[in-house]
Amino acid sequence: MVQKYYSHGKFLLTGEYLVLKGALALALPLELVQSLTVETVCTPSLQWNAYKPNGPWFSVTMNPENLEIINSDDQPKAEKLSEILKAVKQLNPAAFKDGLCFETRLDFDPNWGLGSSSTLIANLARWANVNPYELLRLTFGGSGYDIACATAEEPIYYQVKAMVPEPVEGPTPMVEPIDFNPPFAEHLFFIYQGQKQSSSKEIKAFLAKANPVDLQKDIEAVSEISRAVPKCETLDEFAMLMQCHERIIARCIGQEPVQKHFPDFEGVLKSLGAWGGDFILAATEWDKSQVKEYFKGKGLEVVFGYKEIVLN
Repeated sequence: MVQKYYSHGKFLLTGEYLVLKGALALALPLELVQSLTVETVCTPSLQWNAYKPNGPWFSVTMNPENLEIINSDDQPKAEKLSEILKAVKQLNPAAFKDGLCFETRLDFDPNWGLGSSSTLIANLARWANVNPYELLRLTFGGSGYDIACATAEEPIYYQVKAMVPEPVEGPTPMVEPIDFNPPFAEHLFFIYQGQKQSSSKEIKAFLAKANPVDLQKDIEAVSEISRAVPKCETLDEFAMLMQCHERIIARCIGQEPVQKHFPDFEGVLKSLGAWGGDFILAATEWDKSQVKEYFKGKGLEVVFGYKEIVLN
């Protein structure tokens, strides 16, 4: 028997960091996916083969009874995968009753931070029939917006109860499809900054220093921005909201807005996800060739137009 699952990558357009404290976030599922194929086989071992766009990524052979590693060509990845599968087994002990062969295929470079982990969690949760948010809590942690994006077919609003550093229970999310199809989409671009950030590390650092009471005004302001963004009819309106959002988050996490690193860019830049290395959003009157030329001059060559990558 062969089973196959797909999950979408993601961008968090509004609400980065503060979504962990209950802010309303606007998230975008992407055309780019990770697939998971699971085949029941007669061999007694569990085989895992992972592929990225340019070929093999890593492979692991495990004991299906205890999910211990027998051999692998990438020990750190194998150990993390073993932890994830043990969490799956904790939630559903019957999931690994037969010999199994797993294959994953990514549409995107795992270094881009588009959801190689969240798409894996979402796919495994569907295969094992377990709660994906609970599986996320047992493995990577986080708000869970990326898990919601994995199975969404259009942009979503996402909101959780405010989290503490060591939540006793997983997040209780509100997920609501939202009609967000900006008429100025041809003026929106996503640029990879070249240094994927560790979401787990950034989340822990933010939760350790952030006081929910002190942040309440910022949480409310970001939530209002999230509500206002889908109503924007012009690029100028949208850009103003992005600038405001960027100032709020910069103050909350004590970092400079990304715009300061590109002072001669003609338009508005906004960080996405974990600040400092993941993708940034550009809202500009420039066309794609101008945007690509500008960022190529800065050493950044991965540029997507909004309609190329966002699922709509």
